[in-house]
Amino acid sequence: MNVASNFKKVRSILLNTVVIALITFSVGEIALRIYNHFLPSFIFYSGSYDRFRGKPLANDWDFKLNSQGFKDGEFTEKKGNTYRVLGIGDSFSFGVVPYKYNYLTLIESQFHAENTNVEVLNMGIPGIGPKDYLSLLVKEGLALQPDAVLLSFFVGNDFDESKKRKLYEYSYVASLLHYIINIQRQYEGRIIHGEAEYCDDCPNFDHKQYLKVVYDRSSIYLVENKQFSEKLNHALYYLKQIRNICISHSINLIVVIIPDELQINQDLSREVKGAYYPDLEENKWDISLPNRLLSNELNKTGITNIDLYENFSNSTDQLYRPRDTHWNIAGNQLAANIIHEHIRKHLTSGEYADR
Repeated sequence: MNVASNFKKVRSILLNTVVIALITFSVGEIALRIYNHFLPSFIFYSGSYDRFRGKPLANDWDFKLNSQGFKDGEFTEKKGNTYRVLGIGDSFSFGVVPYKYNYLTLIESQFHAENTNVEVLNMGIPGIGPKDYLSLLVKEGLALQPDAVLLSFFVGNDFDESKKRKLYEYSYVASLLHYIINIQRQYEGRIIHGEAEYCDDCPNFDHKQYLKVVYDRSSIYLVENKQFSEKLNHALYYLKQIRNICISHSINLIVVIIPDELQINQDLSREVKGAYYPDLEENKWDISLPNRLLSNELNKTGITNIDLYENFSNSTDQLYRPRDTHWNIAGNQLAANIIHEHIRKHLTSGEYADR
């Protein structure tokens, strides 16, 4: 009798524990979904580009984001004699450097120094990609009446938008636990701008961690990577949609192809190959392959593009923040110079006519 009674007690405790756990999980799932609906967080999966959007009027180094969460002044009604350029992109466009050093800010400043009425609106949002660039243009960009869209395409991760949703991302509770256990620890040293003083030489990741980050993006340089064509086609699909919208609204489209540091930093490239591809034959590794293929395809479809790879690879300056993946102040300046010259030349020639 005692054995049977104890068994019933244990079974009852286990059942109660399971029921309580299921109820707790369900309540937590509902509560987190409601919370994320009103206060979206990057922790939880979302198909919206708003998940990484800056907080309106938040501090960013020595600057305040505008009321829409973009790293720029307030977007005002366009003046008739102004050539308006819409800067769309991810964290490169948003920038890890202070506002005044951002390449989009510098492009506008260079035109103003020449007394040319060109304004550049920074609509960069960290963590987004080609699909989001299209949504951002349609939902918010067109209303600003741009004459041109300057779309910054980062080779490092903009090809990876075709990644499938991870299993844990279907649950908000599981996503939160994943963030607490993994993401928070993994990115413990990441840059949080706020009102902190900017450091151009301060690393973001530790050395081992950064090598892994770079390695995770490196398969696109493998000549025999058969999956890359699928990623390329996926990116081109959205870029072509953006082109079609721009054409229908008489907007010029310029795609800037931003190289990853692995493509520019030869020491980093050798270290990654030595650590992760020790037996790889030299002719199986082509560091500029994704840029060439993307640029060629864009040319075929009539999309104007600026590949920064050659200019950046020929520079003797340090152009990326140490162990960060993003441009430092010098990198932003070089990019601004190249893009400004391109736009200036085409404006002068009349190819980019005022609307």
